[in-house]
Amino acid sequence: MTSIDDALDDARDAATGFLNAEGRHPGHVLIGVGLTVGFALAATLFATRTLAPTRDRPGDGHSPITERPRGPLSLILPAVFSVTTLSAVRVWNAPRARERTVAMSLWAGAQALNAVWIALRPAGRGLQILAAMSSAGMAAAFAHEARKIDAQAGKMASPIGGGVRIANRVEDKAAQATLH
Repeated sequence: MTSIDDALDDARDAATGFLNAEGRHPGHVLIGVGLTVGFALAATLFATRTLAPTRDRPGDGHSPITERPRGPLSLILPAVFSVTTLSAVRVWNAPRARERTVAMSLWAGAQALNAVWIALRPAGRGLQILAAMSSAGMAAAFAHEARKIDAQAGKMASPIGGGVRIANRVEDKAAQATLH
């Protein structure tokens, strides 16, 4: 049984390190996970409820249809596994400080802004550029503030760094799982 206990301890230590929860009460960590995931889900639900399937070119019966992904996990997975959401959990678990409040406010603002842009579905080039630039700006501002609190959170939230890091981890895990 010691191997199972060791595996559980290793998993608990890995989760504690990943969530920046060292020395934090488990209730505080769960509240942070609940708040960040809940807010991201609420923003996602708001955005997806406003989308109705439409044809890209109304006169073309063979054109692709823009619609929400299907299935219950299609709403949950993007928000839960969003790198900025995971980064926000790390920031939440940092010691209480003005910087933490600023970073969490920027994260919430970025989530809300993204939901608004998804709901508005800007069609014009200018609005699409504005949507992309404002979303990227909010993500960069959050990453900058998160980095001040926790370097790992800042790296996770950076628009390029987080995606590359996750892609590399997935590739490494796939290589380890491959039988030769």
